[in-house]
Amino acid sequence: MIHPGKNVVIGNGVVVDPDVLLKELSELQDRGYSSDNLRISDRANVIMPYHKLMDGIEEKFKGKGKIGTTGRGIGPTYTEKVSRNGIRMADLLDPESLDEKLEVVISLKNRILKAYEEDIQLDKQEILDQYLDYGKKLSKYITDTSVLIDDALQEEKIVLFEGAQGTQLDIDHGTYPYVTSSNTVSGNACAGAGVGPTRINEVIGVVKAYTTRVGEGPFPTELTGDDGEHLREKGHEYGATTGRPRRCGWLDLVVVRFACRINGLTGLAITRLDVLGGLEKINICTSYELDGQEIRNFPSTLKTLARCKPVYVELDGWEDMDDDKWMEIAGTGYDALPANLTKYADYISETTRVPLKIISIGPGREATIHL
Repeated sequence: MIHPGKNVVIGNGVVVDPDVLLKELSELQDRGYSSDNLRISDRANVIMPYHKLMDGIEEKFKGKGKIGTTGRGIGPTYTEKVSRNGIRMADLLDPESLDEKLEVVISLKNRILKAYEEDIQLDKQEILDQYLDYGKKLSKYITDTSVLIDDALQEEKIVLFEGAQGTQLDIDHGTYPYVTSSNTVSGNACAGAGVGPTRINEVIGVVKAYTTRVGEGPFPTELTGDDGEHLREKGHEYGATTGRPRRCGWLDLVVVRFACRINGLTGLAITRLDVLGGLEKINICTSYELDGQEIRNFPSTLKTLARCKPVYVELDGWEDMDDDKWMEIAGTGYDALPANLTKYADYISETTRVPLKIISIGPGREATIHL
């Protein structure tokens, strides 16, 4: 949004909270940025108030089996989409259609809330008025974004698709059920944006120099001592949306190799290498030990994963530096990096068989090295 001349598209595969979106647009405008370059797919599903309600209620009833959701209604919105009761952005522009859909959905949700013994009943008219107002405010942005993207590709413009969340949160390929409610792998760029698979010619996998996770689920390389705290505090590893502290651990190459295969990566962008600075020794998990046997492929069940123990290779660490020093090194290039850091990055590339494309050694753009 902050780059002049660049169009920003929210694709059909995304679920949209109009209230949050309008607040974000207002914040940008208050800071002097235009929102004229935003477009939202008319097919994107809308997060409704009852989705947020159901998110919290269902999580509460799961008890020990809770997933650790953000509580923003994302899961229930995708559930509604698949059950074909979803509200789409186009519906916010059509009062009659939205009224008809809410008539059915609100009646159903009120029965469910009653069954859960919740002392809440939804008001259809209140929700209808609120979301039609959202539609009026967002109408200039809503369009068939698949056509917009295709036009750009036909004109041979550069189109960048950005996926949300990591491979291990993919609904099919992630650590099920501790996953999100959509496909997060690169292949979903096609279905989630409305383009054919032959239109994508490069896939860059972004991986931290260490492994993190938010929420529940097995985490073989998790660090709970001083090294884990070092990574969390120095890397500011707290959830961007919830503020929850992320779980941190050594880099898990079993997971990274899995992500390389599932996404068909053509290049790696390794970030936060500066966060590891100051550690004398750094471990990398290269495989798992399961019942006395070494396995190199990521298991498909959580019960199996929970029994896996990481097999590590130990590498020498590199010195700690402040942001200014890292920026100075980045300006010089890859060869100016500490020798042990390049050994670490090269080891990741060699082990995954994916070439390095980008090295990041700080939070600023100037701390990025393109190879």
